[in-house]
Formats: sequence, structure tokens, C-alpha cells
Amino acid sequence: MLNSPDQEIVERCIAELEYHGKLLDAMDLDPSAKIQLHVGGVYGDKKVASSRFISNYERLPLAIKRRLVIENDDRLYSIRDCLEINIITKIPIIFDTLHHECHSSGETLREALEEIRKTWCDSDGIPMVDYSSQAPGQKAGKHAKSIDANEFKKFIEDTEGLDFDIMLEIKDKEISTSIAHHIMREYR
Repeated sequence: MLNSPDQEIVERCIAELEYHGKLLDAMDLDPSAKIQLHVGGVYGDKKVASSRFISNYERLPLAIKRRLVIENDDRLYSIRDCLEINIITKIPIIFDTLHHECHSSGETLREALEEIRKTWCDSDGIPMVDYSSQAPGQKAGKHAKSIDANEFKKFIEDTEGLDFDIMLEIKDKEISTSIAHHIMREYR
């Protein structure tokens, strides 16, 4: 929680980010190896919480800043909120499909993805998308156990022509990955 009003929590967050950054550096990975983070809580005032995130981000060492990416979430920070933070910080944004479905600012999936792609520069690598589906009959935002082939086909059709990497946030990753690969081969 980089935007926590509790300074002790912020310090622990920074220490954790530094640990992950050092690990990626020790693996000799370039800056396209990212550390993914949600903006955090709103603590009663989203504007103040966003400003606190930006202030605490500015304190981070460059080694962390070059790896950090923020992700839209399912309740508090939409793509639009993340874009407002990006204007000041230039932090690239990861697009989470399920979170966008749960909490958006009205833009379509494609519009949101086109916007976040602009936040990535060449040294950041290829933009990333967290793909998941809603678990049927479960609380909004709960990830499905398996990929829904029809929903994934629609996602591929809706994003045709856009270049990005997909990370499947699905419980049965191996099976769902096979299904996703099969579907994607149909669209080549």
C-alpha cells in the first residue's frame, strides 16, 4: 500500500519493492521485467490518496521506478484513475480485463486498452494485459477457475490489431493456456 496514510506501512511497501527490484536486477533482467502494483486504498479521499501515492512514488529509487507498473482494480481505481496518476508519474499501466468489467469509467475494453498502450514506452517492453473471467454465480471480481472459450474469442476479436502480452489470471493455468493458444492460432 504505497499510498497508505500509515508511514510504517509505506516503509514496508518500499522495502518490499526494493527487494523485488534487486531480485530482478540479480537475475540480470532488463527494465521490461516489471513489478505490478495496485494504487491502493482511498482512505476516505481518493484525490488525497492518489496524491500520496504520487509523493511516495517520487521517493522510490530509479531502479524501482523503471520496473513499476500499476493496475486498475475492481473497486477503487479505474483505468481513468490510473491514467491520471500516469500523467504525473509516467508509470505504465497494466490493463486487467475483469477489473475493468467490474469498475470502469464507461470506456469500452478496446478504448481502455488503446489508452493504456500509450503509457508504455519502448524500454518498458510490450504492454501487458491481465486476462480473467468472472466466476459464474460468485461475488463480482472473483476469478473463474477456467477460461471461457467464447469470452476469450470475443476478447481476441475486440482487440484485433493491438500488440500486447497476456497473463492469464485463471486457476487452471495449464488447461486454460492450451485453450487460449488454440483460439489464438485460429486468428493468426
